[in-house]
Amino acid sequence: MSIKAFGAKLFASYMHLSSQRWIKNPVRAQQKTFHQLIRKAQNTKFGADHDFKNIKSFSDFASRVPVRDYEGLRPYVEAILRGEKNVLWAEPPIYFAKTSGTTSGAKYIPITRVSIREQVRASRNAILNYIHTTGNTSFVDGKMIFLQGSPELDEKNGIKIGRLSGITAHYVPAYLQKNRLPSWQTNCIEDWETKVDQIVDETIAQNMTVIAGIPSWVQMYFEKLQAKSGKSIRQLFPNFQVFIYGGVNYEPYRRKFEDLIGKSVDSIELFPASEGFFAYQDIPGKQGLLLLLNAGIFYEFIEADTFYEPDPVRHTLETVIEGINYVMIISTNAGLWAYNLGDTVRFVSLSPFRIVVTGRIKHFISAFGEHVIAKEVETAMQVAQEKTGARVSEFTVAPMITPEDAGLPYHEWFIEFENEPEDLNGFIQILDRSLQDQNSYYYDLLVGKVLRPLEITKIRRGGFLEYMKSLGRLGGQNKVQRLANDRSVAEALSIYAEG
Repeated sequence: MSIKAFGAKLFASYMHLSSQRWIKNPVRAQQKTFHQLIRKAQNTKFGADHDFKNIKSFSDFASRVPVRDYEGLRPYVEAILRGEKNVLWAEPPIYFAKTSGTTSGAKYIPITRVSIREQVRASRNAILNYIHTTGNTSFVDGKMIFLQGSPELDEKNGIKIGRLSGITAHYVPAYLQKNRLPSWQTNCIEDWETKVDQIVDETIAQNMTVIAGIPSWVQMYFEKLQAKSGKSIRQLFPNFQVFIYGGVNYEPYRRKFEDLIGKSVDSIELFPASEGFFAYQDIPGKQGLLLLLNAGIFYEFIEADTFYEPDPVRHTLETVIEGINYVMIISTNAGLWAYNLGDTVRFVSLSPFRIVVTGRIKHFISAFGEHVIAKEVETAMQVAQEKTGARVSEFTVAPMITPEDAGLPYHEWFIEFENEPEDLNGFIQILDRSLQDQNSYYYDLLVGKVLRPLEITKIRRGGFLEYMKSLGRLGGQNKVQRLANDRSVAEALSIYAEG
């Protein structure tokens, strides 16, 4: 065992022991975080506007601070962008993470010195937890890569602006710098396809042991490696051991990845966002991500089915239950307050608190009252692939309300196959049955002849890639929207359908 591997094992044991304090006392950890956040921000503009000095409890907070999305917070962010101080947090942000907005252009998410420290610590702890749990340290001596955005940053009024993955590239620990790929110059390439080609050139002959990124873009990297070398990833990187990912559900991609790699590798799922680092997979191979409760983030949860009601109940950890789909609301040490992250989660354990990410509150299909969410269509796709041997590169789902044949409406699945099933009708039946098994509303609509079974529109090879390129959203943290309650994505994708 190398000195670095031995040191990593000792550090992992220390991290595990220190984490037990908040894992075993989750409510106390969250109460401590809540009071620290309120106290730190009571003299800010936001704190004054919402009477933070008189907030003594969560009920006080909930009565004074409404749930907001980015648009509700925008006036405060714009004040910071103009150069105002002490607006959302007692210390000014040192970065703005620039993300794609859905209603009025780009969003600028504040990142403070303390919040970026917690982001980096959580990323590190996810790997240390894996080391402690598995005892595997041999990978630390190999090369590691994270497919990420450019680390080149803009600046306004002394605050640097860039993509989150580009910002975090500035915080790679010194002890990993020699192991880290690609080069800084390659990482700064803006055009994604050019960048991946250069990454292939830099890594193809290296001892890669850890590879990280959003699955769809890592898949592109693997395919380019395979095309250039004529070898499987296993042959190129025999010591490749750990795949780290986040942002999307890995399961629909898993079989395709195993085919490309030529073997199974361990994976670690993360739940990071520009707004904070919320959870990571603490038990390899087991469902659920450990919710991080001592990282400067206070959590609330609103049942997704009641979210758009006038005054939905705002739950804390003390009142959540397993199996309910919740919208996750956060208050953070970057100055986000009762902020609707947009993600939905479900608790799979309350001791410790573990969650699975189920989708986006705005991304669902309920054109007929079926309430279908991303987790359900992803699970259905996983089942259909496993039972038929098909391989799917990418897919999305939309309602077809007024079919051209004037028949019953249906869900239209746009699928780019890597390997088509031998029996497409059988594949459709398995896909549809799995969705029915998960969603009783959908089942009832089919039985009641309100809907007919789903239909598939096949997208030509590379169609989803072309679609994402047309949006200017190729690579980095960008990902395909899994489902929508309208036809906007469907119509844009239709031009890439097979003839």
